[in-house]
Amino acid sequence: MLRRLRSIARGIRRLEPGHFLGKLQSLEVTSGTVARNAELAAWNSKVLGSAMASQFYEAGLAGGLAPLPPDPVEIGFGGRLCRQEDIESHWLRHWCGQIGFVPMYHRKVWEDCYTLQALYERGMLAPGKRGLGFAVGAEWLPSFLAKRGAKVLATDLDPNDLRAQAWIAVDQHGGRLDTIYKPSLIEIDTFNDRVSLRAVDMNAIPADLHGEFDFLWSICSLEHCGSIHQGLDFVVEAMKCLRPGGVAVHTTEFNMNPDGPTIESGATVLFQRRHIEELEARLSLAGHRMLPMDFGTGNGILDQFVDLPPYPNANWPLPIPEPPHLRLSIQGMVATSIGLTVERGE
Repeated sequence: MLRRLRSIARGIRRLEPGHFLGKLQSLEVTSGTVARNAELAAWNSKVLGSAMASQFYEAGLAGGLAPLPPDPVEIGFGGRLCRQEDIESHWLRHWCGQIGFVPMYHRKVWEDCYTLQALYERGMLAPGKRGLGFAVGAEWLPSFLAKRGAKVLATDLDPNDLRAQAWIAVDQHGGRLDTIYKPSLIEIDTFNDRVSLRAVDMNAIPADLHGEFDFLWSICSLEHCGSIHQGLDFVVEAMKCLRPGGVAVHTTEFNMNPDGPTIESGATVLFQRRHIEELEARLSLAGHRMLPMDFGTGNGILDQFVDLPPYPNANWPLPIPEPPHLRLSIQGMVATSIGLTVERGE
């Protein structure tokens, strides 16, 4: 055995270093090791991101140790991108406390809080208001808004629609009232009195909903309409559901590269700055006003961290840590969440 090992060593010494490394790299490629190592590298980045975020959590800037202010604050809200400073802000932590969320560095927490802040600043969190939610899935907002005294019509795709099947499979379809009822927020009798449910396709809003509501919202939904064009059409058409002076609030996926490629059609699309500017022009022509958009990306270290797959619920042999999720890779494109607020013309 020792003689055999010495023979192998002599053969290796006779190889040029570059030739030897080339042989190893070839073996790595043919065995699929490169792809597996890339997955492990992505996992390592998640661990490092989690370590960075944990320092902010331990400092009480966010997470379970962060204070949750009892009173809201007005900040002159318009449209904006999700960013680290928002998670650490008074306004977001207030809404986390009200709805029962932990202020984590996660864009989904940001989306719910952005929607509530935008509605609050326009006086829509008041008894007697009528609200319309699109593609509500398993959201907390219908219960919270009803608790504040609003009458809410929650909508989602017809459960018999083939497009709804994927959402039903992951329990993210709002086809049943018990999916959106949150007992920690509201009593069941009050909920049943103030919240109703209806099947609505965002690409074909029924005319009988026109002019019936003080406010409407959609959270991370318009990117699932089928294409960039259909998503923009939805925002414009949904304005017809508002009464004069009503408010629409939407969050969606945003490609942070303004000039590079994006996803134009399919199950999930990625909007770019030019699409948002096109939407603003279309809304203006229709007599509506999109509030000024802040495209600032933020200066925090976590604003620079891009979360990579695998994401939660993936088949992964190691426990997935809790990395910051303000930015993520979608088909290799850096994406985040964007919030839009639109006021209907008189």
